[in-house]
Amino acid sequence: MSVSQQVDGLIEMVERGEFLEAFPRFYATDAEMQENDNPPRVGIDALIANEQMMLAAFPKVTARALSRFVDGDQAVIRWTFEFVAPNGATIRLDELTLQTWRDDRIVHEKFYYDPVQMRPVVG
Repeated sequence: MSVSQQVDGLIEMVERGEFLEAFPRFYATDAEMQENDNPPRVGIDALIANEQMMLAAFPKVTARALSRFVDGDQAVIRWTFEFVAPNGATIRLDELTLQTWRDDRIVHEKFYYDPVQMRPVVG
């Protein structure tokens, strides 16, 4: 399957809210994920644990891919996410992710976003 097809499959799963289910299908066991210039999380178990922690903190998470670009084994996706906390506070995040694919799996993914967006908006 081409990287372009894999990216489309990942987008479909994430937009359906199948965040945890996407990891074994699209990420290598030794994958690295990094947010801005923070140290990367390494290994699929660490990626899943972080995702579980985020989903526990925000019981409602929605995602939409606004655009995607693929060139060889590199992909860029522009995402918008909305995270709703139990108290109703909402975080809206517009970000880019740069992915490197190998053998139909993501081996490295880096998210780029303005951290100011992490401030919750109530209402």
